[in-house]
Amino acid sequence: MDDVRIIELYFARNEQAIRETAAKYGKICLKIAHNILHSREDSEECVNDTYLGVWRAIPPARPGNFKAFICRITRNLSLKRLEFLKREKRSADVLVSIEELSEVLPDERYAPGMQDEEIGEHISRFLREQKEDVRKVFIRRYFYFDTVEEIAGRFSFSEAKVKNMLFRTRNKLREYLTREGVEL
Repeated sequence: MDDVRIIELYFARNEQAIRETAAKYGKICLKIAHNILHSREDSEECVNDTYLGVWRAIPPARPGNFKAFICRITRNLSLKRLEFLKREKRSADVLVSIEELSEVLPDERYAPGMQDEEIGEHISRFLREQKEDVRKVFIRRYFYFDTVEEIAGRFSFSEAKVKNMLFRTRNKLREYLTREGVEL
């Protein structure tokens, strides 16, 4: 079936439009998604989402080049899925970062009167006293949750240097908090 007739099926809200779209463009959409995601399951999900996206877009849209229209939707959905998957992967890095800091920050059982805002103020004062590169590395790791590799690349440091900086800074923070009367 030609593109004009498929588009007319969408305007008529005929579900046959999705079947015709899948038959004509399913393989190219799957290829685009797979090139981005490198996962058959995720690619198939994006292609199915593409059909829904086309269904929602037509009408009112009446694409002049239906192939380019559907490929663009597939590409955009695949890129969004890739971003989501990277965030999901990053969540493991977030957990590692939080675990690293938990060794330094007060536990509610031992410092029940300490509010998060107070601890935040102590950490801010501590960081203002540190060298700029130390402060930036600490913030990249524990605020933005960058990986050690990302931080090393960003600041042109070796990974070992970043790990040592973070280790020393956490130890200094622990000493600082103790001096400030925060029970750990």
